[in-house]
Amino acid sequence: MSLSLPPPAPGRGRPLSPGPNHATPRQRRNLVLGLLAAAIFCLWLFSGILTPFVLAICIAYFLDPLATRLAGLGAPRTLSAAGLVVLLMLSALLIVLLVYPLLLAQIGTLLTRLPAYAASIGQQVRDLLVRLEDAAGPEMLDARLRELVVSQAGQMVSFLGTAATRLIGQGLALFSVFTYVVVTPIVAFYLLRDWPGIMLRIEAWLPRRSAPTLRQLAKETDRVLGGWFRGQLICCVFLMVFYAVGLSAVGLELALMVGLFAGVLSFIPYVGTFTGFVTSIVLASAQWGSWSGIWPVMVVFLAGHIIEGYIIYPRLLGDRVELHAVWVIFALFAGGVALGFLGVLLAVPIAAALGVLARFWMRRYLESPLYLDPPR
Repeated sequence: MSLSLPPPAPGRGRPLSPGPNHATPRQRRNLVLGLLAAAIFCLWLFSGILTPFVLAICIAYFLDPLATRLAGLGAPRTLSAAGLVVLLMLSALLIVLLVYPLLLAQIGTLLTRLPAYAASIGQQVRDLLVRLEDAAGPEMLDARLRELVVSQAGQMVSFLGTAATRLIGQGLALFSVFTYVVVTPIVAFYLLRDWPGIMLRIEAWLPRRSAPTLRQLAKETDRVLGGWFRGQLICCVFLMVFYAVGLSAVGLELALMVGLFAGVLSFIPYVGTFTGFVTSIVLASAQWGSWSGIWPVMVVFLAGHIIEGYIIYPRLLGDRVELHAVWVIFALFAGGVALGFLGVLLAVPIAAALGVLARFWMRRYLESPLYLDPPR
């Protein structure tokens, strides 16, 4: 039995009316809205367990080009996927085993020196206020206001130090959870092994009428997201090592902690460099008891910023990544507020997809009569 439709009768040029074999605009709209509502509902319902699976998808997406290249050289896809996932997990374990004791030692140093750091910062603030009082006169800055500012500065330093140690402890404990250690690598292996088949299956499900447009949008999103993701990862690793080594070379006691923070936060544009710079300035002035010791720290961060802005980003990313820094920052904060750590993981992919859709619709608008109609 043939499922093909009979040819239209000759001489009839009228368009076919929507019927069982022709979707109406309402049906297309309902399909899009239904899929969007289902995705939002699943995110809300399963947000508590989705994080290891999203991490596994990120790992599979990142390693897919390497697995494809190995498969092209003749290696079985299953063996390539297993080897890459195992190599990634062993590298992460090695980094943790090497860095974790050093980081614990730095946390102990911070907790031990925190009262002395607070007292040193308070004394420097007191000296600065005395000089301001001498310059502006006692009527502008009295002794009570000076002591209040000094005490608040010391309390702020103590609070930030304690909060930093708690944050590090909670962040490291996060990766010791069973689901992150066991479930994520297993899911990443299966996804990486079956990635080409999964992509072909999804492509086969696309509506035939919109398949070319959706395929082009998916390629554009992959280009933008892949360039940003891989380039940003390399940039974060480089800055982490550079700041840790550079700050250690100038004698900062907590160089490793500051370098790790600055490197990890560099995936948020400008936030990592700014946070690491301010933290290093405060720690350097507290460690050396004066503001004169901050110049080497400023040189390290200035060199890191120049390398990041004029060497790493132009060579790794160039003009391929069309994600504005403000859009990335907004997406990361919005995702964190909405879904926590899961939202942070999903923020950039969603931002990249929305950016591609916005540029697509803008091109459609600029080619439409809504824009091209001349004024009356």
